[in-house]
Amino acid sequence: MNKAENSDQFDLETLRKQVSDVNQRSDDANGKPPQEPLNEYARQIAEQFSDGTRTPAIMIGQFRLLEFLSQFGIGLLSYLIWVDTDETFLVRAMTAAFISALLVLALQTADTYSIPALRARLRLLPKVFLTFTLVFGSTIAMIAIVSHVSAPQLHSYLAWFGLAAVFLVGSRLLLGYGIRNWARNGIMERRAVLVGGGQPAKDFIRLLEQQPDNDIRICGIFDDRGEKRSPTMVAGYPKLGTIAELVEFGRLTRIDMLIIALPLSAEARILQLLKKLWVLPVDIRLAAHANRLRFRPRAYSHVGSVPMLDIFNKPIRDWDSVAKNCFDIFFAIVALALLWPIMLATAVAIKATSKGPVFFMQKRHGFNNEVINVFKFRSMYTDMSDPTGKAAVTKGDPRVTQVGRFIRKTSIDELPQLFNVLRGDLSLVGPRPHAVLAQARDRAFGDVVEGYFARHRVKPGVTGWAQINGWRGEVDNDDKIKFRTAYDLYYIENWSLWFDLKILFLTPFRLLNTENAY
Repeated sequence: MNKAENSDQFDLETLRKQVSDVNQRSDDANGKPPQEPLNEYARQIAEQFSDGTRTPAIMIGQFRLLEFLSQFGIGLLSYLIWVDTDETFLVRAMTAAFISALLVLALQTADTYSIPALRARLRLLPKVFLTFTLVFGSTIAMIAIVSHVSAPQLHSYLAWFGLAAVFLVGSRLLLGYGIRNWARNGIMERRAVLVGGGQPAKDFIRLLEQQPDNDIRICGIFDDRGEKRSPTMVAGYPKLGTIAELVEFGRLTRIDMLIIALPLSAEARILQLLKKLWVLPVDIRLAAHANRLRFRPRAYSHVGSVPMLDIFNKPIRDWDSVAKNCFDIFFAIVALALLWPIMLATAVAIKATSKGPVFFMQKRHGFNNEVINVFKFRSMYTDMSDPTGKAAVTKGDPRVTQVGRFIRKTSIDELPQLFNVLRGDLSLVGPRPHAVLAQARDRAFGDVVEGYFARHRVKPGVTGWAQINGWRGEVDNDDKIKFRTAYDLYYIENWSLWFDLKILFLTPFRLLNTENAY
């Protein structure tokens, strides 16, 4: 049994590695992700799911913060009401902060910060109240042991306990009611698309519908097979199109998950699907309810009792995304505060030496392959500029102005992209956004590298890991875009705030290497 488990795990890791291999040539002859135009019905469905939802992780994190702040505030309020206590305000603030933090930690340990627990409302309220009583009582008992507690101080503690308990219970009741409404109205749910129809998909849907804590909404089914093996309706859900159309559907909607409803024995078919689908910024799961083989527990996620194998996870998600956005805004503002004299001098030099606007706007691929407008200082003569980026700048290019040569070599022309960061189009650190028609010689980047469009699973950046390692400037051969893509994918899979900080710190030093910058 152990031998089989080890073998199965090896197969899963091998599957991931095969899909992540970026050194093979793409089958797409147009340099675009493998997709087809959606049929009209699928497009209508996509429009219904174009808005984002509240993710459970974010909502639960916000509720933890609310409970900490509310308990802390009630502790201070009770002190202000009973001002004749022997405590100082500082001591009460420290006590309130300790009890609030300990309460949140205890409630987390008691597993009361999960969607099923919050939806349960009345069933778990005794556990919540008991946890709060133990935390509060033990803390006050320790205070009484180490110091004298006067009668007014005891009254203050009792008022604190009563107000805090009422708020704790009331807020949980209201949140449980809200979660139920948000789930019904589609505000808080995980949107999923089923890949593969037929009986396996039908069995999975029926099992999912039986789960009382199911937060997954099936948006539709995609399958390449004909109606005999995959009917147009499966358990009440429509088949919206083929796998190639699914990529386009994923670009237009805010879906969270792709669930492949195929048996593990169909490894070749699963690998074929993953090579097309892993470019999307979503979780990819393999329905495992009917598989007898079992992997290690961490390989699974569950909806109720329904197991799913975790093949790929959406990168930089939930609170990681919030942290990265805060990182971007803070350091972008700092950079603008420090670099505005250079930017002002550059604008004056451009305006004084050539006709045309100071800024140049270029359409590039952004997150999830969306087209964004990226700002740059104009480095070319206005009548020779190339907004599409199809004709790459080469050494001694006559289109580049004298000022342009200097700002391109020093990457000063990229500084206006700090405004793109503040707008939310770019991140400070990430895969560099390429022009929509960028090419390596006469071949589109997506035509050279399989998995190229997986770079767009995260927001592109002003600087990136590939540029830090020397892969910047002109792309005049296949290896340059292959290595750039490999470094970008490494960054996505190994992202952390420390990694971003390291890249940001190294950027000014690595810019001194101007070998490939024209």
